[in-house]
Amino acid sequence: MAPITEVEGRRVALSNLDKVLYPATGLTKAELLHYYATVAGVLLPHLRDRPVSFLRYPDGPDGQLFFTKNVPPGTPDWVTTAEVPRSEGPARMVLVQDLASLMWAANLVTEFHTHQWVADDPGEADRLVFDLDPGAPATVVHCCEVARWLRRRLAADGIAAYAKTSGAKGLHLLAGVRGASSERVSEYAKALAVEAEAAMPELVVHRMTRSLRPGKVFVDWSQNAARKTTAAPYTVRARAAPGVSAPVTWDEVAGCREPREMVFLPGDLSARLAAHGDLLAPLFDRRAAGTLP
Repeated sequence: MAPITEVEGRRVALSNLDKVLYPATGLTKAELLHYYATVAGVLLPHLRDRPVSFLRYPDGPDGQLFFTKNVPPGTPDWVTTAEVPRSEGPARMVLVQDLASLMWAANLVTEFHTHQWVADDPGEADRLVFDLDPGAPATVVHCCEVARWLRRRLAADGIAAYAKTSGAKGLHLLAGVRGASSERVSEYAKALAVEAEAAMPELVVHRMTRSLRPGKVFVDWSQNAARKTTAAPYTVRARAAPGVSAPVTWDEVAGCREPREMVFLPGDLSARLAAHGDLLAPLFDRRAAGTLP
C-alpha cells in the first residue's frame, strides 16, 4: 500500500518513492516530488485557474508517455475540476489550485501543460507564447538570438516579453496580453513569426515542415490556439535528463554562448529562486498586460 501523507489537511497517497525515474542522473520519484514541493510557491500561480493537461511518464522518460486531458480516474473529490469547451463538446479538466493538488498530480509523474487562458474566461487569451525550437545543428544559442529579436519587436507594440528554457532543447517566450481571443493572438503571433523569418531568413523558419528546419530556429506560434497547451514554468520534462522549464534573465539570454548555459536541473532551482525570485511574476500584473495592435 502506498504511504499516505497529509498535505494542507488532505490525505495524499505517494507511491513508488524509491523508483529511479531518470537513470541518466539517478533522480528518484521521491526527489522529484520533493522538487515540486520546494517550488510550489512559484509554480502554483502559473497553474492556478488554468485547465491542466498531464503528459504522464510513470516509468520514466524511456517508458510510455501519454497525454491525459480529461480528469483521470481515481481523482480525489477534493481536487478542483472545471468544464472547458472543446470542438467535440465540453469536457472536464483538472485545475491544480493548491499544494495538495500539486502533490497528488506530481505523484502521477507528469509534465504540467497549460492553456493560454483561464477556466473562467476561455474566450479571452491572457498569454502570448512563442516556442523556439532549434533544428540541429542549430541550438538554444541560436534561439536566444531569435528571442532577442522577438523581444524588441514585441516591445515596439508595447508588449513586454519574458523568457524561460523549454526544459528540452529550446526556449519559450511569454507575454501577458488582454482584450483578444486566442484566434486573434494566434494571428498576431504568426505575423511576427513571418516577420522574423523575413528579417533573419538564414536563421528562422515559421513553418512546421521538417525539411525546412535543419540549422534554423522554428518559431512555433501555433501554441496560441485555444486548444493548444505549453509546458508550464518550473515543470520537469520527460527527457533523458530532468531538465526544468526555468525562467531566465535577459542578461542570461544575451550572454548565452553554449547550450549547457541554458540547462537547469531540479537541484539548480533553489539557488536561482533565492537570487531572482520568480522572473515571470510580472505576467500576473493585468495592468501591465499588452494589447495587440
